[in-house]
Amino acid sequence: MTNLLLRLFVKNYRDTKNPKVRAAYGKLAGAVGIVCNLLLFAAKLAAGLLSGAVSIVADAVNNLSDASSSLITLLGFRFAERPADDEHPYGHARIEYLTGLAVSALILIIGFELGKSSFEKILHPEEIAFTWLTGAILLSSVAVKLWMYVFCEKLGRRIGSTTLEATAADSRNDVITTGAVLLGCLAWQLWGVRVDGYVGLLVALFIFWSGISIAKDTISPLLGEQASPELVSSISELVLRHEGILGIHDLMVHDYGPGQCFASVHAEMSAAEDPLYCHDIIDDIERDALHDLRVHLVIHYDPVVTDDEELNRLRGIVGELLRGIDPAIRTHDFRMVRGPSHTNLIFDMEIPFDLGGRRRELYDAVRQRVRQECAHYYTIVNFDEVPRRI
Repeated sequence: MTNLLLRLFVKNYRDTKNPKVRAAYGKLAGAVGIVCNLLLFAAKLAAGLLSGAVSIVADAVNNLSDASSSLITLLGFRFAERPADDEHPYGHARIEYLTGLAVSALILIIGFELGKSSFEKILHPEEIAFTWLTGAILLSSVAVKLWMYVFCEKLGRRIGSTTLEATAADSRNDVITTGAVLLGCLAWQLWGVRVDGYVGLLVALFIFWSGISIAKDTISPLLGEQASPELVSSISELVLRHEGILGIHDLMVHDYGPGQCFASVHAEMSAAEDPLYCHDIIDDIERDALHDLRVHLVIHYDPVVTDDEELNRLRGIVGELLRGIDPAIRTHDFRMVRGPSHTNLIFDMEIPFDLGGRRRELYDAVRQRVRQECAHYYTIVNFDEVPRRI
């Protein structure tokens, strides 16, 4: 069914790296969500009103909120595909995150209101006129929501959308809550146990929890979360596979929304190479990054002296020392400035954030080790704190 809908409504649906195709995926998911959730809302509302079960009404309102969420998702993907302009030179793709935040706010409000009505039902319970038609409607709802979960999960994975993955998780939660509602009705029908209000409260709690989860997933990229290890690895591998690149460091990734990724990195190349040749290689890498990864990459060229035996020996000594302290520590921009009375050994040290409080200890360890080689060596270290590499 998923592939059939994609073939019918998404042109070139296999080209998921294309921003237009990606937007079409999101709009399709939003439209399907609106239709399915409105049908479920109408069916459950009728069943809830006929049976007098507040838990079924609560579940129906949850589907109405899901329909609203799907509408926001559809509009979000539509606005997010707008091109860059003078006021937004990096595009509008972050609107997708904002729509996810709006969805979470709506879900939280609905969950709170349903919790209040369910609590009142616990204090003042009423009889439930449960019928097997009501049961059939709820079972059908479970089947539809299971399909929607699989549908949105597949689409979310294909285009890497946290919004669609959150929508899928919400559908999965609806399967659980509708199943709980059905159990509550059966408890009354079979054993005369009035748990309707409690089940309604449970439904409200699930809705509230879902809203909080979606909010966390959408706020995190807006705050500037760390790039995924997969993306970092892909950028690193793409740069390092080119001829002449000796190493990279200071890779920074800036997320301006899905499909709008900007990055910068320092690439080390031999200082003996022709600068024009190095510049040509860097231009090729930047074009490849945009074509292969859809990442707007800017590379800073770092010339590295490779034929200085004394420098290479000290680089190896410092590297071995730091790896013994913590394998995650890296060094770069290793250079020597020789003078008549002393020699400055200058380099940058990348340390994980959790080692930030040990800067002085690390500096002293390096300084003492270098001074063991020669008393005229002076060590100058610039520290960079980075996420710990896995």
